[in-house]
Amino acid sequence: MNIKELSLQNFRNLGELQLRPTAGVNVFYGNNAQGKTNLLESLYFCGTGRSMRTKNDSQLIAFGKEDSHIRLQLSTQNRSERIDVHLKRDTKKGIAINGLPIRKLGDLFGTMYTVIFSPEDLSLVKDGPTERRRFLDMEICQISKVYYYDLQQYYRILKQRNHLLKEIQKKPALKEQLFIWDEQLVDYGERIISAREVFLTRLDEIAANKTNELTGGSDSLKIRYQKNCNIGEFQEKLKRNMDRDIYLGNTQSGPHKDDILFTISDKEVKLFGSQGQQRTTALAVKLAEIDLIQEETGESPILLLDDVLSELDEHRQRYLLESIAGLQSFITCTGVEDSIRQYTHEDNLFYVEDGKLMKSEK
Repeated sequence: MNIKELSLQNFRNLGELQLRPTAGVNVFYGNNAQGKTNLLESLYFCGTGRSMRTKNDSQLIAFGKEDSHIRLQLSTQNRSERIDVHLKRDTKKGIAINGLPIRKLGDLFGTMYTVIFSPEDLSLVKDGPTERRRFLDMEICQISKVYYYDLQQYYRILKQRNHLLKEIQKKPALKEQLFIWDEQLVDYGERIISAREVFLTRLDEIAANKTNELTGGSDSLKIRYQKNCNIGEFQEKLKRNMDRDIYLGNTQSGPHKDDILFTISDKEVKLFGSQGQQRTTALAVKLAEIDLIQEETGESPILLLDDVLSELDEHRQRYLLESIAGLQSFITCTGVEDSIRQYTHEDNLFYVEDGKLMKSEK
């Protein structure tokens, strides 16, 4: 999978931009706040229909402008795809594939696979369960439209159940209606749990191998799925906790409370891992994600590395760059480090300043 051409108009500070990237490594360097990450953000948006930095699409439109356009031409093993994104301040975004508007975001998944790695991805290890569930859901959605549909339905039903719980506080007789929502919540919830189990089992296997290679066998990574409830137990748990849910006005059981636990040598990385081990864990998970997408889809994802090399030591930099050989990659950095000079030439090195790209000599 390769991006052949990218055209941007009024996307953040990137006013008018045309890019024909190479099929391998593409490096964008320059000072901070010049637009390097904005470029990667536009690519991520084409793959997922959302930003990795904001939930407000209007923030992606250049200051003083009313709309923004992204146009991307993509080549896969068997076909050519065109993705068009139109962002407006006062209306919903419009996305079209090969000129045909899509009606729901799930129709975009599977068109372009992306894997992004940035210093913020350390939050996958260090932050709370919300970040880990977001990672989990986004990655499975990319390879399974069924999962995306189940997830949408689950959260729609969860919202309705929570609303009813609050109403029951005022009208206890409404308690009898809970079973209607519980049956649906369990149905979609157990589908989600099953998909997460399969995904995390394979991610654990691949990431363990990556960690072994990264550390020369000194660290043993384990990824454990911390389910809030098991398949077959969800219905009973909802029933058992019904009074507490009513008191709190919120559903306390279900996959929306799941978490992922990362351990090295049986010690939780979040609490006991060194900074180097936390970075190794995040890197191993991202590299495992690439392999998983390739296994499930037969396509190589587009890799986005946002200023991540500066966070890694020389050994991890070299391992990362060697691991992504054969992938189309977009790398941002403030300067061209020695570790990536061997991967650069005049066709894939770009200097970014004030939202403008300039070809740079090696």
